[in-house]
Amino acid sequence: MMLFALLVIVTAGSAQVDKEQLALAISKADDANTEKLKAYIWKRKSDVSINGEVKLTTITEFSFDDQGKLQTKLVDAESSVKQKPGLRGKAQQSAAEDKADYVGKALELSLAYTYMTKGQLLDFFGKATVNEKDGILEATGADVYVKGDKLTILIDKKTNLYTKKTFSSLLGKDPVDGEINYEKFSSGVNHGSSTVLNMPAQKMKIDAKNQDYSQRVK
Repeated sequence: MMLFALLVIVTAGSAQVDKEQLALAISKADDANTEKLKAYIWKRKSDVSINGEVKLTTITEFSFDDQGKLQTKLVDAESSVKQKPGLRGKAQQSAAEDKADYVGKALELSLAYTYMTKGQLLDFFGKATVNEKDGILEATGADVYVKGDKLTILIDKKTNLYTKKTFSSLLGKDPVDGEINYEKFSSGVNHGSSTVLNMPAQKMKIDAKNQDYSQRVK
């Protein structure tokens, strides 16, 4: 009986070490990839739909600063909603600004799941369940950033790079479901290609695509 208990403890300990080593390997691959991504600037086009109709389109520019931090800059925003005259127009403008602020916070939330630090990855894998199928690792964990959120990461076992992330979280008290897809350049650099966010409380959906990648002039 004691031998069986010892074997269970050893096995459990090995599984924990494996997950830690996996997290370190993925973090190392992600760091190396991010270093290459820092050579690029790009734009994100976000189409915001309410009740199935596109009401707002924003263009945001992305780049890394000299300290290696990701910087975002809104460069364009276009609404399909016609401006009403007088006081109704002012009320409409105020509502539109509130919606734009909400959209900005939702996209900022998605970036937190897109770009995770080494410490955040270690914490995530420490409590995640990990499975493998057809060369893809699937890790699922909860309570990543807020109590009750859930994140699933799909990872290419050969490269330890992300292929997809899905998450459910909260923006204030509103539920948010997100999907982040990754692609590779011909050079092998991995990058987020698209993000889809659903916010049923606002009857809102955001389809965001990264585009116009170009290498920075040295």
